Amino acid sequence: MPCYYGEMRARPDQILATYEREAADWAKQRNRSLWERPALEACVAGRAPGLHVLDLGCGSGEPIARWFVERGDFVIGVDGAAAMISEIRERVPEVRAINADMRSLAMEESFNIILAFNSFFHLNEADQRAMFPVFAAHAAPGARLLFTSGPSHGEAWGTVGKSEVYHMSLAPNVYRALLNQNGFAEVWFRPDDAELMGHSVWLAEFTGV
Repeated sequence: MPCYYGEMRARPDQILATYEREAADWAKQRNRSLWERPALEACVAGRAPGLHVLDLGCGSGEPIARWFVERGDFVIGVDGAAAMISEIRERVPEVRAINADMRSLAMEESFNIILAFNSFFHLNEADQRAMFPVFAAHAAPGARLLFTSGPSHGEAWGTVGKSEVYHMSLAPNVYRALLNQNGFAEVWFRPDDAELMGHSVWLAEFTGV
């Protein structure tokens, strides 16, 4: 997570307003090289197309939601910024797009794949901890969970368009405890992975609470 310092810092409660403001430019500038492919392929390894995918913080849907759609999966995209939902509906109309805050999500559906890729890490510590029961509540038996964090505990700030944005990570042992407490088994954690553009990525599988 990129970091720079100054007197004024973006706060986690500003993230949705920031993405509302920056959505159109962000969607145009989003890296579509699909550097995420190794993680996505690991997520679906051994599973035939037709999976039900929940993409939390889906953004414009390109390239991740589109990759699943083109594979033959059924994708529901959730984003708290209405402007991002407009982008995904235009760019990847096959996705069922829902404007909702992931923190309060309570769908009466379960999913084979749950993604919180470069989205969940904008939440503060308490909200991140509270997301793991949300993940579990939407997980079908054997569901795989893919999310990004930082390599260690801490806060960082980056930019989206012309706006500063907040990032936060718990320590890896805390994420492991939260996964375990909510019925997920860690498959792997790849911190600062060069193959994934230096991102720190988790893959876990739901074994039941």
